[in-house]
Amino acid sequence: MNIAVYCSAKDTIPEEYKQLGDELGQWLATQGHNLVYGGATGGLMTRVSMSYKQTRCSEQELIGVVPSRIIASGRKADHCDRIEEVNNMAERKQRMREIADCFIVLPGSYGTLDELFDVVASGTVGEHKKPVYIVNYNGFYDGLKTTTAHMRALHFIPQEEAYKPIYVESLAELYHYF
Repeated sequence: MNIAVYCSAKDTIPEEYKQLGDELGQWLATQGHNLVYGGATGGLMTRVSMSYKQTRCSEQELIGVVPSRIIASGRKADHCDRIEEVNNMAERKQRMREIADCFIVLPGSYGTLDELFDVVASGTVGEHKKPVYIVNYNGFYDGLKTTTAHMRALHFIPQEEAYKPIYVESLAELYHYF
């Protein structure tokens, strides 16, 4: 499968989150999946992709989808098998949705949330049925779960959603879905 990973690109995050990225990259490689990610340097993006590259076998592919602005800023990763340059972040999200068979969301910031919400919103209106897994490591996304429950309680979100993200509390739990 082509698995897209959305995550932080910040180097200043705690080491335990970087180790989480290492573990996920290694697991994706040992399971024979291709990795699709944002193709930039920094934080979890580097850790997931480098651990994947170091562990994978030769027929697996590391695909980076990178906006021109990130390339111009010198933050394009140089270790991808394939780089797809796009004009902007909106095109990056669209292209990653097209390539990926499913999505994994690690801890991140605004960009990660933007990618997550894009996948959920497009799945909600029926543009795809690809699963999205949110890794709620150490309760990172507890606030999002609370906000979602609040929206559901006020009927902004249906009680039974036809498409919704799947929360997992650890990578071990995530692996059970595969």
